[in-house]
Amino acid sequence: MRIALTRPQADGERSASILRAQGHDVLVAPLMRIEPVAADLSGDWSAVIVTSANAPEAIAGNPQRKALLHLPVFAVGGRSAEAARAAGFDKIASADGDAVALVQLIARQPRTPTPMLYLAGETQAAYVVGELARRGIAAAMRIVYRAVTAPFPAALTDALRSASLDMVLHYSKRSAENFIARAREAKVEREAFALQHLCLSAQVAAPLQDAGAPHIAVAKHPDEAALIELLRASCR
Repeated sequence: MRIALTRPQADGERSASILRAQGHDVLVAPLMRIEPVAADLSGDWSAVIVTSANAPEAIAGNPQRKALLHLPVFAVGGRSAEAARAAGFDKIASADGDAVALVQLIARQPRTPTPMLYLAGETQAAYVVGELARRGIAAAMRIVYRAVTAPFPAALTDALRSASLDMVLHYSKRSAENFIARAREAKVEREAFALQHLCLSAQVAAPLQDAGAPHIAVAKHPDEAALIELLRASCR
């Protein structure tokens, strides 16, 4: 299949290598880029929470990073756990699921009065902190990165106009929203909507459904393995 990935460059290249190994022709066309945000991470923390691989990477230059490395990390899934390990953390537990699974994982741990530190992105909701609070677990959110939108790369516009793509893989709601907006700006909305759109979750698919894209499929689980399995099924 001829596939477009609109993830930020590093994530897109990593995903592209997996897909190319399976014989797909992949265009990496980032519509987002990740920027670290300066944050005060000082404090007495019992653990670190991450729901994105971008979070551990974003604190690489933070002056409080070294003081956090001895803390246990609760990660939403395998990729965020790998990023935490690469950032220098060594006590990592993965929920291998979504935010609901992550909260459940944390709730099963021994309680401590010391709050947890949630390293989050600028647009992430405070769901994790709120759900933990309902269970009597203290946590504080600090914004450590932001995703900045980018216009359609020329290669993506050209690929749409020449009908040389079969599908797009969408990993986040915001990137799906940006795909729609940038397709309209580039006047390739008709060509963009003619493609198959494979989405990580129902939340990711919602903007495409609202915009009237007719060919949408959603992974059974909100992780890349399930999205790739959906791709395999779509190729049969």
